[in-house]
Amino acid sequence: MDVIDTLSPPLPALERPWAPRLRASETLWDIARGVGGGPFHVIHPATFAENLEGMVAALAAERVEGTVYYGKKANKAAAWLRECTRPGTGVDVASVPELVHALGNGLRGESIGVTGAAKPDGLLWLALRHRCLIAVDAADELERVARMATELGETAEVLLRVRPPSAPQSRFGFAPDALKAAVRQCGGPVALRGFSFHLDGYAPAPRAELAAYLIDLCHDARALGHPASKISAGGGIAVSYVDADAWARFESGRHDGWFHAGRNPARTYPYHQAPSGAAMVTAILRHEIDGKPLAERLRAAGIELLLEPGRALVDGAGFSVFPVLGCKPAEDHLITTVAGLSMSLSEQWKGSEFLPDPLLVRRDGPGDTPVRTVVAGSSCMEYDVLTWRAVELPARPRTGDLLVYPNTAGYQMDKNESGFHQLPLPPKVVIDGDHWHVDTDYPIQEIR
Repeated sequence: MDVIDTLSPPLPALERPWAPRLRASETLWDIARGVGGGPFHVIHPATFAENLEGMVAALAAERVEGTVYYGKKANKAAAWLRECTRPGTGVDVASVPELVHALGNGLRGESIGVTGAAKPDGLLWLALRHRCLIAVDAADELERVARMATELGETAEVLLRVRPPSAPQSRFGFAPDALKAAVRQCGGPVALRGFSFHLDGYAPAPRAELAAYLIDLCHDARALGHPASKISAGGGIAVSYVDADAWARFESGRHDGWFHAGRNPARTYPYHQAPSGAAMVTAILRHEIDGKPLAERLRAAGIELLLEPGRALVDGAGFSVFPVLGCKPAEDHLITTVAGLSMSLSEQWKGSEFLPDPLLVRRDGPGDTPVRTVVAGSSCMEYDVLTWRAVELPARPRTGDLLVYPNTAGYQMDKNESGFHQLPLPPKVVIDGDHWHVDTDYPIQEIR
């Protein structure tokens, strides 16, 4: 199906005030000139800091001790890391480069969590040297941690990752019998600090209920002499990209005819959710298990709750800009081609779609004749499409206009980025008040 028979209802993105202000300013054009046109990503660390502070405050409001670790995989920029050096915060990493990056931006090892399955020896060695908190995923990994800690004369600070009862086929974590054996293996050079889990989905209740189960595991471990006082509930803190009414209208009528070539993705992120962000943290803590809120159970047991949000911390903290190269007709809609690749808007390259509406920024004003268009990347691949859904823009895009995708800092910017066609990766531009600069890995020289 090439003909788009109807136009889908709009999905305007929820945005923080800084983003529309910047789009309406000359600064956006200054940035475009400064980075050679584009594409480029814009990031706003102050919004990240607000999100982080909100989650730390949610723990404090329920009188729960804990740490909010930024799940670094969500966005590689160095600019976020400086915000994670304040009390009650840290960074979650899963590779040597991520760990080195965090250390190079001022994180102490004690504020870094190391997760992921079957970690290489190099990552374990560096984590042990810096006394990071290591989430151990399997018995053979636990043996390697113990052996390496003994050789280094270090104490390994570990959590044991629990396979959720709701996901018995998961490849991650210890099954119940293996978990019991792993607890008995700990001791000596391995300090069992507690347990961790990760759940699919974004519902508060399953997280609270599994955390309550892990409290019981901590009690059992303490009875064996282990200092188990931490539980990590992982990530999966929800984000809402659009409001409830817009999402409901879209979902209720969605069909193939809204999409170029009928490319209606079978599965997308749930672009409206509630509760989200810090409010979801509060909902987890207030969820009652056998009549008692999780927060009360954590306080009574003297257990810290660790969180590893990624997307939720960069919510509203960035957008992506693609310069328009050209525009041509296709049946009853247009195809707008932009500089760059859809790999710089990562949802499209896993058979899905980033659905919040893109925004047209024109040099000569918004125009008064709306058009509907899909948006394609500049590669030679038929499937290099940023937006398969026909969206309405206020005017026909012209060469040199800018197409802005809002709220892309969570996974969209760099999860699947590629140097295909030898195109440079889009730079990340940091907005700091009225100033901007390109994100750098180790900005130690900027400290005064």
